[in-house]
Amino acid sequence: MPLLAATVVAAAGCGGSDQSTDTAASTSSSAVPATAATTAAPVPEELRFTAKTIDGKEFSGETLAGERAVLWFWTPWCPTCQREAPGIAAAALAHPEVTFVGVAAQDEVSAMRDFTDKYGLNFTTIADTDGAVWQRFGITAQPAFAFISKYSDIDVVRGAISESELDAQLKALG
Repeated sequence: MPLLAATVVAAAGCGGSDQSTDTAASTSSSAVPATAATTAAPVPEELRFTAKTIDGKEFSGETLAGERAVLWFWTPWCPTCQREAPGIAAAALAHPEVTFVGVAAQDEVSAMRDFTDKYGLNFTTIADTDGAVWQRFGITAQPAFAFISKYSDIDVVRGAISESELDAQLKALG
């Protein structure tokens, strides 16, 4: 089955949807009803995963529950991802209150490491070699983002976004 998931993701290509790179599609899921008053954020199903980072360490998606975070889904060979990378690196530095996690797929781990080194991505990057994390978030093409609020609400944005749109999304995380 992982081969099927990787094939579906690979077939999507770099931004290979009908969307232009100027507008991105967005879907949201909420882990907390608007009327619920809770002290600890629940863990949404999307965050119930473990994966290896490009450095070979274990990463648990559950650590992001209740945190302001952004997952950036990318591939090393994607020209759009290459153009976005410097802005993502700058946003991570400008927003230390937000946890950034890269979710790289569709290539070898060595290419993923080279990409993070080249663009100065100094945050955790998952080596999603089987596409399992992409599949949990319904990602079929890169780039894409999953913005996680401190209440564990998740807003998935498919397609490229501008640096100003990224900044607005990060500020809206609460």
